[in-house]
Amino acid sequence: MRVGFIGTGEITTAMVRGLAGCGHQILVSPRNAKRAAALAAEVPEVTVAPNDRIVAGSDIVFLCLLARVAEDVLTGLPFRAGQTVISVMVDAPLDKLRSICAPATDIAITIPLPPIAHGGCPLPVYPASPALQSLFGDRNLVIPLKDEAALAAHFGASALCATQLDQIITVADWLAGFTGDRDAAESYVAAMIRAYLPQHPRGGELPEALRMLSTEGGFNATMHAAMAPSRGILRSALDGFRKRLGLPEKDEASE
Repeated sequence: MRVGFIGTGEITTAMVRGLAGCGHQILVSPRNAKRAAALAAEVPEVTVAPNDRIVAGSDIVFLCLLARVAEDVLTGLPFRAGQTVISVMVDAPLDKLRSICAPATDIAITIPLPPIAHGGCPLPVYPASPALQSLFGDRNLVIPLKDEAALAAHFGASALCATQLDQIITVADWLAGFTGDRDAAESYVAAMIRAYLPQHPRGGELPEALRMLSTEGGFNATMHAAMAPSRGILRSALDGFRKRLGLPEKDEASE
């Protein structure tokens, strides 16, 4: 396929690396000239091109901009009917994208994360996107959603990543303080957590994994009890995204 990326930041870099070697023609914008040049040097299929050429020369266009500049950057570009547009932007709803990218109507929003570079990245998407499935579905879990509110909630849930990594780093630091081997400590803690996460968990599997770790008086049960107040902090932080994501306020959501 002919695949274009407008905006050349960290997520674009990860997605392009995830497509490397698959035979696609890839156009990337020079919005971050240094990063774009590095991608072109790294991935043979990549060509750096201006935004109008990217839109004119691509079957699928990924929008990887900050929402606050999207309208200025995208307005006037030669989008066309029959073209697929996939946005990875938070704070840019479908109605706005349909207006900016007209006459293109095949428009979807997804949430790629840096692991998409090597596979294993969940990709919630609304509406369902055969193009996204075709490009990334072999190595990543594509999750079609029922509506835009569900997608917005996934944006909020994705905020867990930094907190989880911070906790893993904290434990690895503590462990390395005794072993003197930082690399081995990080490998152990990361592998330990990974071992408890089913690749495609069904409802109830994660609570069951937690239950199995809850032996009274055990190290996990003791730590879990000590960290219990953090669950309220986490939930409060998630609820803090409701207004930005256009989700119902807490009282309204519980009705």
